[in-house]
Amino acid sequence: MTQAFTIDGKAIAAKVRADVAKVVARLKAEQGITPGLAVVLLGEDPASKVYVRNKAAQTVEVGMESFEHKLSEETSEATLLELVAKLNADPAVHGILVQMPLPKHINSAKVLESVDPAKDVDGFHPMNVGRLSIGEPALAPCTPVGSIILARSVKDDLTGLNAVVVGRSNIVGKPMVQLLLRENCTVTVAHSRTRDLPGVVRGADLVVAAIGKPEFVQGDWIKPGAIVIDVGINRIMKPDGKNKLVGDVAFADAAKVARAITPVPGGVGPMTIACLLKNTVDAALMQNGLPPQAS
Repeated sequence: MTQAFTIDGKAIAAKVRADVAKVVARLKAEQGITPGLAVVLLGEDPASKVYVRNKAAQTVEVGMESFEHKLSEETSEATLLELVAKLNADPAVHGILVQMPLPKHINSAKVLESVDPAKDVDGFHPMNVGRLSIGEPALAPCTPVGSIILARSVKDDLTGLNAVVVGRSNIVGKPMVQLLLRENCTVTVAHSRTRDLPGVVRGADLVVAAIGKPEFVQGDWIKPGAIVIDVGINRIMKPDGKNKLVGDVAFADAAKVARAITPVPGGVGPMTIACLLKNTVDAALMQNGLPPQAS
């Protein structure tokens, strides 16, 4: 068996951003509209700060407006909800993202539900979740959207594939199922209570691993010729004492069997911000009565 093709998430994300930039330029020239993304960050979590900084930089790079709101960790829930309400009413803001996790004294679900569904570029509002589940146009979570784009970079038409999603989170697993159904896949959701998990995964033409356990999916679970999308990002300690990022799939062994596989890092990760930008420009289009971009 030949070594799997490694799916280059960085290159594909760059293409998504380039496509977004073209739409932004057209919106500015033809409609006088500049899409705007507002990001709200509470506290000083280092990982969140880096992520928000990267989002802001890439937002500006594609020609959109970036509105950053950095609040202290002690900010009250009422103050945060008041800010979200102002952003909902601001016509210059087309997308709103409240960076998770929030401090423990704030009800995250209440905050997410307070975001206007039309500006919910994270795709977490119950209205968008419901619309996605019944096949209506909706802003879908960025990581699953990016995962579909990566899978289609290998095989443009996913119709009829047996797809197994390992993990059932609201952020990745469940919306992933809905998007795969939209692609006409036959979908199985596997999780910690699944009987004979290796056997279930072995039946998959397309595996999406999103279980949050380092190198959990073994190489001998992978069907020869399958496409493997590894959503996991886990930090482990190597024998030499250095940290290493790995996915939910044992990459080296799986790559000996699969047709194509995403690396960690450099696979799904870059797609998340790229698809956030795509969702923002789609939100701007839809808010102005225009059709969203094709995925």
